[in-house]
Amino acid sequence: MKNNSSVKEEAVIVRVKLLIPDAKMPSLANEGDVAFDLYSTIDIDLQPGQRIAVPTGISVEIPRGYEGQIRPRSGLALQYGVTVLNAPGTIDSGFRGEVKSIMVNLGSDTFRITKGMRICQLAVRHVADVQLVKSEALTPSERGEKGFGSSGH
Repeated sequence: MKNNSSVKEEAVIVRVKLLIPDAKMPSLANEGDVAFDLYSTIDIDLQPGQRIAVPTGISVEIPRGYEGQIRPRSGLALQYGVTVLNAPGTIDSGFRGEVKSIMVNLGSDTFRITKGMRICQLAVRHVADVQLVKSEALTPSERGEKGFGSSGH
């Protein structure tokens, strides 16, 4: 979908506003990919254990009934220990501010983020319209209250 001239009829339209002149439009690395690469607009050294909100220079208009998910890039995580701290980060449909990615360096070496580097990915997903109802009792299940490691290793 690198060519925007032919938008598929079934495609969900997400408007993207470039906030600064050198901001880059999110892009798919390969045809059929499900998440768009987002790019840093700054140069910064990320020290081991450090976290920072890295600006992408874009804002988005995600349609109601959908959410944006900020996800790590697997290569950065595997090769350098650099990932998105709150993965997936949520972009609600009403948010119009700059998209930023909370990056953390879990590796042992300083990692250099450069302007124009692909730092994370944006996936857009349909979400159910959920209504929470207060209840005095819940329907029993086989799992019950078992959690945190109860299904084994």
